[in-house]
Amino acid sequence: MARSFWKGSISLGMVLIPVGLVVATRERPLNFNILHKKCLTRPRQVWWCEKDEEYFGNEDTVRGYEYAKGHYITLDEIDFERVPVATKRLIEISSFAEAGEIDPILYHRGYYVEPQQKGFKAYSLFKQVMQDTGKVAIAKITMQRREHLCMLIPVKGMIELYTLFYADEVTAPSELNIPRMELTKKEIDAATSLIDNMTQKFNLEEYHDEYHAALMKVIKAKLKGVEIPEVKKPRTQPEENLLEALEASLPTTKRKEKTALAK
Repeated sequence: MARSFWKGSISLGMVLIPVGLVVATRERPLNFNILHKKCLTRPRQVWWCEKDEEYFGNEDTVRGYEYAKGHYITLDEIDFERVPVATKRLIEISSFAEAGEIDPILYHRGYYVEPQQKGFKAYSLFKQVMQDTGKVAIAKITMQRREHLCMLIPVKGMIELYTLFYADEVTAPSELNIPRMELTKKEIDAATSLIDNMTQKFNLEEYHDEYHAALMKVIKAKLKGVEIPEVKKPRTQPEENLLEALEASLPTTKRKEKTALAK
C-alpha cells in the first residue's frame, strides 16, 4: 500500500485540512552500471582533494554554499530543518484559477493528496466545490529542500497536486522560431478528417514503453551472440506533398477505426 512521504495541512483561509502526499508516478528505466572497460568491474566512487592530496568517500562530504569566490558556509540537516518558511508543513493556497488557464508545460511532478484523520469532511467539501466550479487551487509547498509552486485539482473523486515550474524556469515561446503559414481549405479539411478518424476514448492501458521492450531484446540478443538488424531511417515528408500525404492517410485510418469498432 502506498504511504505518505509528506504530512501537513492544506491552508484555505482559516480552514486547515490535514493531508499527506503520496507519489503518484514512478519511472522504471533499465539500470546500467558504470564499469571499468578493461575488466568490467564496478569502480568505487571516491573524490580527490587537491589541497590535502588525498582521496575521500561520501561519508566525508558536507553541503557547502559558495557565498564568495572560494569561500563556503556549510549546512547540515538541522540547518535545513530550521529554514523559517510556513510552507514546510502547509500547502498554502494563495488563489484559485480556471483549470484551463494552467499551461501543461508548467507541470513538473504529480502527487496524490490523501486526507488524514479529522480532515475527511473538509477534504470532501474542498474537492466537491472545486469540481463543481471548475476551479483549481494555486498554492506553495516546501519539500525536498525547495519551495514549489503547485496546483491542486480534483480528479477521479480525489485531489491531485502538481508541482509547477516558475516563470524563470520555462523557455519563453517568443524564443522559438514558429512562422505563420497560409493554409488552404483542402489542407484544413483533410487534416480535420484525419483527426476525426483517429479520435477515440483515451485508454492508458493501451500504451506501453516500446523502447524498454526493444532494449531488452537487444540485451538478450547480445547474450546469445545474435546480431541486431539496423533500424530503418524514418521517411521524410516534403512540404509540397502535405495535402497528398493527408489524403493518402485517410483510408488507412478509416480501416483502423473499423477494426477498433469490430473489437
